[in-house]
Amino acid sequence: MSTTPPPRSATPDLRPATGERVAEDGAFGWLRALGPRGRQAFAGAFGGYALDSYDYFTLPLSMVALAAYFGLDSGQTGLFTTVTLVVSAIGGAVAGVVADRLGRVRALMITVITYAVFTVACGFAPNYETLLVFRALQGLGFGGEWAVGAILVAEYASARHRGRTLGAVQSSWAVGWALAAVVYTLVFSVAGDDLAWRIMFWTGALPALLVVWLRRRVHDAPEATAAREQSPRRGSFAAIFRPASNGEPGLLRTTVFASLLSTGVQGGYYTLATWVPTYLKSERGLSVVGTGGYLTLLISGAFLGYLTGGHLTDRLGRRRSIWLFALLSAICVLAYADIPHGADTLLLVLGFPLGFCMSAIFSGFGSYLSELYPTEVRGTGQGFTYNTGRAVGAVFPTLVGFLADSWGVGGALVFGAIGYGLAALALLGLPETRGKELA
Repeated sequence: MSTTPPPRSATPDLRPATGERVAEDGAFGWLRALGPRGRQAFAGAFGGYALDSYDYFTLPLSMVALAAYFGLDSGQTGLFTTVTLVVSAIGGAVAGVVADRLGRVRALMITVITYAVFTVACGFAPNYETLLVFRALQGLGFGGEWAVGAILVAEYASARHRGRTLGAVQSSWAVGWALAAVVYTLVFSVAGDDLAWRIMFWTGALPALLVVWLRRRVHDAPEATAAREQSPRRGSFAAIFRPASNGEPGLLRTTVFASLLSTGVQGGYYTLATWVPTYLKSERGLSVVGTGGYLTLLISGAFLGYLTGGHLTDRLGRRRSIWLFALLSAICVLAYADIPHGADTLLLVLGFPLGFCMSAIFSGFGSYLSELYPTEVRGTGQGFTYNTGRAVGAVFPTLVGFLADSWGVGGALVFGAIGYGLAALALLGLPETRGKELA
């Protein structure tokens, strides 16, 4: 007997007497419009991405303690992030192919288990080299989770609300970041630095049990599954690099410019996510609790940025929204790095718009990349372009690390603004996709 869930109706709920559409009305109409199975998929993707974020931020928050414990310089600590993001490109590309060939949910389960196991292993590392290897292996799972989860939800979401729906999924990154900051504050306040960084990594396994249980109840969108399984090209790297020929549109141009877009946005983002905690603690002299307080405002801005950016990408379109926040993010980075010493209140206040803008730009990514590719290679295309951006963008944090000794961390952070400029230029080669229906 088939276990495939019944098809989701494409027609919104109607009022019995008037035929007025109600499923997509109101502030949470996007959530009701997903339907029961779509909401389960949303919950699974939201929880998984929050865990992805939590496990990622265990490293940046522990960076100062790790550097002291292993006697590392700024370049070596920056290499942690670079290795994680470079290997995540491999994991993300592979997860995309798995999602197209075996299904979205199966790919999600594999990614969660992978990054949870190796995050815990990091806590047992006896030396720098071993920790670097474990962190790289953690990147295999880290790279695939977002792209696969975003596709799963995108294929349930209506075209009208896809931007805000994927923006809501993206907001779970701020939830995981906030949880990591809270745990960091508690752990480093009660344990010595030599043990506290290990405890941070060990806690990365705790939420995995809940997410694995939750995902046993989640199914792939039936219409997209049927379309994907009927295509002989599903999960093909060759397909996403096929140029246009004989009047048939190809995907090569899309793949190149989407990779550049992802590189710019993530180069800017990971520069800030990796080095702001170190900047606050080492150059601003903030305590653990003080750093946690500054990060609270930054993360609050990030959470609202994800939600607001999702709404704007539906209203303004994918390209205009990304353009807007690329410009605003670059301005905020330059302003944040140029705040004079002693102006800690200004540093605190500017953290909110910085977090808001650098996160809002991501809200359109889930819907935009999903809409750029056909169903049979949606996982492959999104997994490759998003994670290629992670890998190439990973050069930015390492560059900041090597320049920090001579320029200072604050001065080197300006390289984040270059990333946002690259993202704005990449949009010139991509189409607008707002309102596109997904099979």
